Amino acid sequence: MNSDDLIWQIINNSFCSFMTKTKTSKFCRNEYNLTGLCNRHSCPLANSQYATVREEDGVIYLYMKVAERAHLPAKMWERVKLHRNYERAIGQIKEKLIYWNNWIRRRVIARFDRLLEVQKRSRRLVLTSETKLVPLSRKVERRERRREDKALVRAGLETAIEKEMLDRLRAANPEEFVNVDRAAYEKALQAVEVEDEEDDEESEEEEEDESESETEYVEDFDESEEEIEDIQEQQEEGEEEEPPVRQKLTLSSRGAAAIAPPRKRAKVTVEYDSD
Repeated sequence: MNSDDLIWQIINNSFCSFMTKTKTSKFCRNEYNLTGLCNRHSCPLANSQYATVREEDGVIYLYMKVAERAHLPAKMWERVKLHRNYERAIGQIKEKLIYWNNWIRRRVIARFDRLLEVQKRSRRLVLTSETKLVPLSRKVERRERRREDKALVRAGLETAIEKEMLDRLRAANPEEFVNVDRAAYEKALQAVEVEDEEDDEESEEEEEDESESETEYVEDFDESEEEIEDIQEQQEEGEEEEPPVRQKLTLSSRGAAAIAPPRKRAKVTVEYDSD
């Protein structure tokens, strides 16, 4: 214990490479420090009996130092792997530190809880996707831009070739196709076939509509011709008899009491048989 007090006096009053001073307090950067503060109870160098908890590769270990191994720097710290189960790990800590100071025991358990929370948070951050900014050199950026421009030009050329093939297919000149992409040709041909099928379906629908809306009149030619001839003969006879009647009417006096009425024309009705 006397050596521990001597070490602390030297560290506290003169110099310590792990000490970091601020305006309010002092901190310790030693990896075995239990609290991170620079004081008599937390200093791992000024305490011959000391314990702490550390994490290595996702595994939490309990480190213990006793005065019996102070003369062996290579074997000064005893390392015990803690169980993944929280209750079992707390039982291991209490079992190993059964005769130690209560302050150290409470601080070790608190540090163990904090390390568990850090592990859970790190796993959660790994699972969540985050945007990562990657620096890109100007040379690579220019190269990528040139590639994009070439790809756009190539895409425009393919579109122009496809349009030209469509025009030729519509013009019915298939013999003009020489050294063209087979896939583009088949694609254009399928597009034209689909358009032709749609046009045929539309024309068939229009023809069906017209056939449904049309009305046909059918007449009997044998009987109708005879009736028409009889009608014409009757009309000619009536026209020949009309002039004398009109002459008599003009020569008769105005004061005649009764004038014979002209001969009436025969009424003719034409009937059409509709199916």
